Amino acid sequence: MSQQRMQGQPMIILGEDSQRMKDKDAQSHNISAARAVAESVRSTLGPKGMDKMLVDSLGDVTVTNDGVTILTEMDIDNPTAEMIVEVAEAQEDEAGDGTTTAVAIAGELLKNAEDLLEQDIHPTSIIRGFNLASKRAKEEIGEIATSVDPSDEEILEKVAETSMTGKGAELNKDVLVGLVVDAIQAVTVEADDGSHVPDLQFLNIQTQTGRSVSDSELLTGGTIDKDAVHSDMPSTVEDAEVLLLDTPIEVEETETDAQLNLDSPDQLQDFIEQEEQRLQEMVQTIADAGANVVFCQKGIDDMAQHYLAKEGILAVRRVKKSDIEFVSEVLETNIVSDIDSVSSDDVASGSVRRDEDDDMFYVEGSGHGATLILRGSTDHVVDELERGINDALDVVASTVADGRVLAGGGATEVELAGRVRDYADSVEGREQLAVEAFADSLELVPRVLAENAGLDSIDTLVDLRAAHEDGDEHAGLNVYSGDVVDTFEAGVVEPAHAKEQAVSSASEAANLVMKIDDIIAAGDLSTSGGEEEGAGGPGGAGGMGGMGGGMGGMM
Repeated sequence: MSQQRMQGQPMIILGEDSQRMKDKDAQSHNISAARAVAESVRSTLGPKGMDKMLVDSLGDVTVTNDGVTILTEMDIDNPTAEMIVEVAEAQEDEAGDGTTTAVAIAGELLKNAEDLLEQDIHPTSIIRGFNLASKRAKEEIGEIATSVDPSDEEILEKVAETSMTGKGAELNKDVLVGLVVDAIQAVTVEADDGSHVPDLQFLNIQTQTGRSVSDSELLTGGTIDKDAVHSDMPSTVEDAEVLLLDTPIEVEETETDAQLNLDSPDQLQDFIEQEEQRLQEMVQTIADAGANVVFCQKGIDDMAQHYLAKEGILAVRRVKKSDIEFVSEVLETNIVSDIDSVSSDDVASGSVRRDEDDDMFYVEGSGHGATLILRGSTDHVVDELERGINDALDVVASTVADGRVLAGGGATEVELAGRVRDYADSVEGREQLAVEAFADSLELVPRVLAENAGLDSIDTLVDLRAAHEDGDEHAGLNVYSGDVVDTFEAGVVEPAHAKEQAVSSASEAANLVMKIDDIIAAGDLSTSGGEEEGAGGPGGAGGMGGMGGGMGGMM
């Protein structure tokens, strides 16, 4: 409870259960919570990064080293920590990869900001300095970046391979890298202004267990993971005339409970015959439209199945909405909602073939679309493979759209740090210290890469700085040999857009956390569950300490 005295009488502002933390206590608490999240994913960074096993409340297990997956799956119960999770989500949405880098840099920015706060530098000066440094860093990325041709498959394969390295996809990267690049090129269209735009909504990903990852393949078209409704129907139709339905091929039932009073068996027979006639008419309408394949999102009556089989029509029911929408793009046709209005205009030409090994139909047409079938031995293998492939697809798409790449292995971060430090000399006031702190934070990436590879991070950083001072912009760490090499020549290549977004996201998150100087909560903020509220008094940090403890315990 918080009180103020007015004319000798206490005035109650906050309720009895509320808690409040102010100034340095609030800043220290927020920074600790945010850093705890950042440090939880640091060990996953790079080719030698480790995996995390996440077990949810239902006992479902996820094994991954994908930063955004780890952070979103963790049971985080802390408002500040959730801000850092949002950084990862924003990075994933915008760039598709680099989430661990963005979160780790945000944590390091806050660590260095805490040192500045202890020197009595005001948060607004630090925030201003970080903003200046972030803006300068993004400009320098533009200077450092190398332009690439969107059709340069060699560079695109290097980008995909760099993204996959250290993830579940790495073991079979020779096969998967080619599939990723082919998949992006299959869904890339040239815009009116001459730019290349990969449209990932035209790329479908299917997973299959029980086979080797090296058996993964890219198909032109879509897939329907269902069986034909009748054994007499054909399994493959080369000259397919396909009709897509989102309405059932059934006689509509009454909406309300109804009773049918029959006086004789003949009336029952008439009633059944009328239903059969209606179903026959529906099938005849489909046949008259020229369709010989029907994919239906809803159900198909048993009698209708019989009539469809007699007409030689391949029919599949209960098709997933997402699959039928994707096939509509592949075939460049509409999904029909009223069978009675079906005409030849609603039927699209293509080919439909059954793959007995995968138990699914492959659908090809004149439209835009491709399907990447990922195979693996178990569900856990396939799930992690899919996460790695999705990141690789995103970074290759980003490279095609943006047309710029950077050297990886920490090379870009060390080069940026040096340039931002040089820029700090021109910044006046206390903001200069914040700009230098920003530069130091960028060097976290090569330090963590070295740590995760079992190398000495200080020696590595010294060697990298020396190489960059000698003018080698592409000098980065080879985590396998421990040597400083030209990582661009070595094929360790990253998209410039993802790096820009990581620097921007990290800076904005750190500034958001630092700008908070007062935490007012309506109830007990402790997430550890065992703390009593009164430990520090109503206005103190007793209950809040439990929140930090709960966070630490969770990590």
